[in-house]
Amino acid sequence: MVWQSYIIQHRRQIVYAIAVLAIALASFVASFQHFVLTLPTLTAGPIQTTDGIVVTTGGQQRLSSGIRLLADNKAQKLLISGVGQGVNRAILVQELALNDDEINALFCCVELEYGAIDTRGNAAAAREWAITHDMRSLRLVTANYHMPRALIMFRRAMPEVEIYPWPVTPPDLTSRTWWRDPPIMRLLLREYAKYMVTRIGR
Repeated sequence: MVWQSYIIQHRRQIVYAIAVLAIALASFVASFQHFVLTLPTLTAGPIQTTDGIVVTTGGQQRLSSGIRLLADNKAQKLLISGVGQGVNRAILVQELALNDDEINALFCCVELEYGAIDTRGNAAAAREWAITHDMRSLRLVTANYHMPRALIMFRRAMPEVEIYPWPVTPPDLTSRTWWRDPPIMRLLLREYAKYMVTRIGR
């Protein structure tokens, strides 16, 4: 009876609160859907040469793409940022199944960076690397879902350097039914939340 009386007395406020929550939820869903549907993809056409390439660790596909770009002479140097302790070039050769050109590029012109533990650390390491080698342009290689947030952080860390995105699309995100895969949904929701925080913060 107490609850019924409360609802009757505050019916207008309750209806208003429900409406606000519904609008907020709809806005979140629409914003999240837009984030996912507009994730960057590679476009066909000539690839601009840059002073360097930076790969953030997190998947073999990223590493293979970065080394392939280096072997194709799209840059003179490559930095792999956030490498796990104990990983070296020989291990990368085994894990990535590189061809001869890629192996030569790996041992010739790839630097491994072990200190970064997150995207902010990747950006800081890339900035120091770019300063050391007097670079004015970098190609950033990372997963497509990570690219929006990574671009913000990299451009904030080094506004004087041109950053060109090279988004790598994981196989699981090429399906139109990604929303049916709980692990992928959690990954995208987590990344969307981080992206929004990064956009708002400095």
